[in-house]
Amino acid sequence: MGKRGEDDNLSANEALIKVENVKKSFKIGTNSVEVLRGISLEIYQGEFVAIVGESGSGKTTLLNIIGGLLRPSEGSVVIASKDITAMSENQLAIFRRENIGFVFQSYNLIPHFTAVENVEIPLMFKGISKKKRREMAAFMLEKVGLKDRLFHKPAELSGGQQQRVAIARALVTSPKIILADEPTGNLDSKNGQEILDLMLQLNKNENITLVVVTHSQVVSKTASRVIKIADGLIIGT
Repeated sequence: MGKRGEDDNLSANEALIKVENVKKSFKIGTNSVEVLRGISLEIYQGEFVAIVGESGSGKTTLLNIIGGLLRPSEGSVVIASKDITAMSENQLAIFRRENIGFVFQSYNLIPHFTAVENVEIPLMFKGISKKKRREMAAFMLEKVGLKDRLFHKPAELSGGQQQRVAIARALVTSPKIILADEPTGNLDSKNGQEILDLMLQLNKNENITLVVVTHSQVVSKTASRVIKIADGLIIGT
């Protein structure tokens, strides 16, 4: 993976991610609860953006809408000049697969798969041959420092190692964007710092755009920009 240049579809001053007046409500029984109340923001290629706020502020909901895992109730999300809110479910699934990698606090690894098999999963959906999948997954695990853990299952790995597997899985399709929800939340300070250092390396060396939801002041202080959310609104950047 070499250093990424500007996206071919974007002009030099155009945002990679544009969120315009996004609102999101959820039905809870007979009531409708408004979680996002009109969010607008722009994120540029190569940025490392931290989204911070108290629990319940709407930050994870916003991240999931940016990633196309949730549909907004109102508003639009445009990524690389494509309005993902106007896509069908099938179009959106393909777009996510080609452009976005996800990293979660709970790792979301398949317990009975080895590290290399977990990293291969996104490549299976792209129809890549078994031999090529194995080569690509092993290469990515080597890049995140797990060359000697390819055939270990999640239970045989530390929390930090499991998160490295999750990051390798997110990276193996060469996405433009990594969306991470509390990626250091389940880790001790040492492993959390190692994961943060790895994400910084990817951001700087590969020009991958990172959008990270976090409670960690260490992560937010490292980001190039911090977006503060409270009660479903941006209150500071």
